Order: sequence, then structure tokens, then C-alpha cells
Amino acid sequence: MLLGSSFTFCYCRDAGSADIDKTTMSFKSLLDSWAAAETPATTNETYEIHLTIEDAAKIHALAELFPGIDHERVITDLLAAAVEQVEAAIPYVPGDKVIREDEYGDPVYEDTGLTPQFLELVKKYEKKLGG
Repeated sequence: MLLGSSFTFCYCRDAGSADIDKTTMSFKSLLDSWAAAETPATTNETYEIHLTIEDAAKIHALAELFPGIDHERVITDLLAAAVEQVEAAIPYVPGDKVIREDEYGDPVYEDTGLTPQFLELVKKYEKKLGG
């Protein structure tokens, strides 16, 4: 594939996959999984993207550094790690309703921010995509 060309790739974050723990994906664990050549489960859903020449060159370089890991896998795993970081960055917005007490007996309030809505949408699309 030529640099700067478009890539078509499969969304491959499977909630049931034992190969990669999607809740703790970090760039370090990403590199470790590439070194171990683990293969996550994939869906049939595809997304076409156009990369900048610089980003495409970096994808090619990473794929070459880790023989057996193709461009699709590099893009998919980097995207998964980035999405996880975005999810972690969604701020907690405490509501008025106490939903439980923490280990110190302090009240924990329901989250009225975007996190609950995001998690519900994730469940919706996991079902739709076969997860």
C-alpha cells in the first residue's frame, strides 16, 4: 500500500476477547501485544479512512518494526487505545442521587455527565455489531 493512500480496516475490539483486555489498553500494552503477535477478534464492520502522509509513514514504520502485525492491526489497535483514553477523559459529573457508599462510608453520587449515556450507547452498538 502506498503512503498517503486510504486504508480500509475492521473494528476489532471484541468485549469477549481474552487476547487483549480492552479496559486496560495502553500504548505500552499495545506494543507488548504486538511483540507477542496476539490477534483480537474482529467484526465484519469496516471503516474507510484517509491518513496524512506523515501518519501513514508512521503506520508503515510500526508495522515494519513488528513483523506479523499488519497495517490494519496497527491502525485498529492505536484507535482502540485512543478511544479508551477519550473515554477515561470524560468527566464525572456528580448528581444529587446517592447510589452507594464507598469503602469509607462516604456517599457516591450518580454520574449525570456523559459517561452513563456513552456506556449505554457502547452496549447498544456492541449488540448491533455482534459483540
